[in-house]
Amino acid sequence: MEEKKMEEKIYKSRRLGMPVLILVLVLYGAAIFYVVSVAISGGNDHSPLFILSILWMCLGWMLFMGLRVIRPQEAAVLTLFGKYVGTLKEPGFYFVNPFCTTFNPAADTKLNQSGDVDGGKKSIFKAKGINDEGAQAGGSKKISLKIMTLSNNRQKINDCLGNPVEIGIAVMWKVNDTAKAVFNVDNYKEYLSLQCDAALRNIVRIYPYDIAPGVDTTGDGMADEGSLRGSSEEVALRIRNEIQSRVEFAGLEVIEARITYLAYAPEIAAVMLQRQQASAIVDARKMIVDGAVGMVEMALERLNENGIVDLDEERKAAMVSNLLVVLCGNHDAQPVVNSGSLY
Repeated sequence: MEEKKMEEKIYKSRRLGMPVLILVLVLYGAAIFYVVSVAISGGNDHSPLFILSILWMCLGWMLFMGLRVIRPQEAAVLTLFGKYVGTLKEPGFYFVNPFCTTFNPAADTKLNQSGDVDGGKKSIFKAKGINDEGAQAGGSKKISLKIMTLSNNRQKINDCLGNPVEIGIAVMWKVNDTAKAVFNVDNYKEYLSLQCDAALRNIVRIYPYDIAPGVDTTGDGMADEGSLRGSSEEVALRIRNEIQSRVEFAGLEVIEARITYLAYAPEIAAVMLQRQQASAIVDARKMIVDGAVGMVEMALERLNENGIVDLDEERKAAMVSNLLVVLCGNHDAQPVVNSGSLY
């Protein structure tokens, strides 16, 4: 079944908000003045002008419903009796059909992000533990075209080696097509949040937390050194592209995705810390041994070149053993002064 594609169209309306407002107020004043004048004069006026004045006082207020104020980086999706008629995007004071309504199903949805509205209602994301931090108030039905930052809760995901890691991302996004955002999905904010979670899981399971041998993260069949900790820029770019491919249908643009938190899950954090410490100790010992062997070799060569002392193989072996103990030991050596003969 072929899906009907929604295309954004700009509502063709001049910025007549102020002239219409002034005209309505003037006509109201004139109608009230005429009716009051007739009432004071005590006349029984049934003229068409009197009847029009009464009708205007009863129904003229409906024109106020057609006044719309659009601020910079704001949009209003207008529907007329259920039909999409256009979007107001340019800032200004407009007059539109009074029966047009502003439609935005995500107006009262609050996520842990900047620029959200606060309509005073509880979001379903409370159950998921996502904090509500609305920056605006009033439950406006307008759509913000500004760049916003979404930060979902940290997720516990298994990496490609099966180790559970906790990771959090911040996604900078904005609405590109208001018609797609409003009509193609039920709630574009919830849709974006869920797609961020799904894309994050798909990408994280490809990488190990740290560099591991024999792991292919690029899909070319060759092992590489990609990891969540060491390739954060590459991982963030792949997450961004994955999210963008999922939210294109909703008229959203993902500008950037960044990893804000990365750590092993608490149940294995202590063990992995010990593993890292052991690896660091082994590397440090290897470096110490390599340096000690070089120093011992240099000492023997200098003694032999300068002819300071003539050592046989047994004495050289003893000297090498003593120097290695001193250079590789964890504690300072305690010198022993030999007051007797060397032999």
